[in-house]
Amino acid sequence: MFRTRFILVLALFLLAFQFVPVGYLRAQVPGTAGHEHLTEVACVDVAPGEKRPEFGCFNVGTVTGLHFSQASVYWHLRTFASRKAAEAAKSATGIVVEEDGRVWLSEFGPENTTRRGGDTIAVVGPLHLPAAKSYAAVLSYAVMRPGDNSRVHTHPGPEGWYVLTGEQCLETPAGANRARAGGTMTVRANTPMELNVTGTGLRRAFALVIHDATQERGTPSDWKPAQACRQ
Repeated sequence: MFRTRFILVLALFLLAFQFVPVGYLRAQVPGTAGHEHLTEVACVDVAPGEKRPEFGCFNVGTVTGLHFSQASVYWHLRTFASRKAAEAAKSATGIVVEEDGRVWLSEFGPENTTRRGGDTIAVVGPLHLPAAKSYAAVLSYAVMRPGDNSRVHTHPGPEGWYVLTGEQCLETPAGANRARAGGTMTVRANTPMELNVTGTGLRRAFALVIHDATQERGTPSDWKPAQACRQ
């Protein structure tokens, strides 16, 4: 009687174990849960009121009708305690956004400018401008994971980055350029590029493109990266 009951219990145990999904077992092992990498990411507009995806690159601020007397400018990035304070300090061509739990003001001009409040986070540049009658500046905010990458593309104007968290690697025909949290990076106009998220942590970053207002912010490129960021 006891032996029969023991065999029955053992059979039920083995049957239950047999039908545990493999995915469930793997999910219990720390560090094995992965994700589908985002590839060919492009910065996109998000309509007002529309919920933004958790990961990707999003255009969060645009200003047009810019005119510069110099051939290159700098991107001044500052934070403020409130949006009201940032708006009060903003020039007619500044951009105020709220991201990453802070209020940010972007201004464009000479390297040394008179600051009107706020905390200076970064001065990015120089950004060398191609000739144009007027310019547009587009500020983007990206949240991407290790292994994600942008599409291969170019911009008709210079691009600058400020990395909040994580690491990034930009490959161009000149090679690989890397930046970590707190770092900046720039690239000239009409340079084919691919941006890769490296390291082990989530990458959050701002990107700024200043371009001829009559042209698109960016376009795909047929240039083939040598995968230098993966070496």
